[in-house]
Amino acid sequence: MRLDKLLSNLGFSSRSLCREMIKKGRVQVDGIVCRDMAMHVPDGAKVTLDGKEIDTRVERYLMMYKPSGYLTAAEDKSQQTVMDLLPKVYHSLGCMPVGRLDKDTTGLLLFTTDGDLAHRLIAPRHHVDKVYLARVDEPLTEEDEQAFREGIKLQDFTAMPAKLERLEETLGRVTVQEGKYHQVKRMFSARGKRVLELHRASFGEMQLDKGMRPGDFRELKEKEIAALYQAAGKAHE
Repeated sequence: MRLDKLLSNLGFSSRSLCREMIKKGRVQVDGIVCRDMAMHVPDGAKVTLDGKEIDTRVERYLMMYKPSGYLTAAEDKSQQTVMDLLPKVYHSLGCMPVGRLDKDTTGLLLFTTDGDLAHRLIAPRHHVDKVYLARVDEPLTEEDEQAFREGIKLQDFTAMPAKLERLEETLGRVTVQEGKYHQVKRMFSARGKRVLELHRASFGEMQLDKGMRPGDFRELKEKEIAALYQAAGKAHE
């Protein structure tokens, strides 16, 4: 990637101001002052600005403990979104949520700069489990479990077979492999039950770190990233 574009994408300033920084000799690549804004920065190169090394990774992968009250969207003119909880560098790099959680739903939300990976992770054909804890307003029954196993017909589509486990009288663990709009809530609604609380506990093999609080986030480790690509059936270069 061009040096000026890289600095701009990393959120240091606009493209034109980044060019000025480069012209003034404030940027070094592998220890050498670089005034060529069009220079291609190779992977793994050490880049410093005013003597301070900067993180040049353009691929990013995050997990967040999504709090209630935030939309899962890139932006919204009237409401807060999960992107408001992230530093601007992630916006600049195009790090977007994988799928969506409803505004009042909490729990594990993934982010990536790889749009194809995101699409694969939420596509039913790749069979990536998403596990939710649902608190409902009526006791759960064996008939509810059976209905989930068979797949529930909704107004506009039939939900794929899912797994419902009764943990308490009104608390269930739901495992689905698709994630259509309000799906879990609508499946319970079809059974005459209203979801009071919904929390995503896991996504594939990924679980929230113990101790994370709503709004907390962190970058994924290499082995976690590899597991996501494996689950999505996609090679990671």
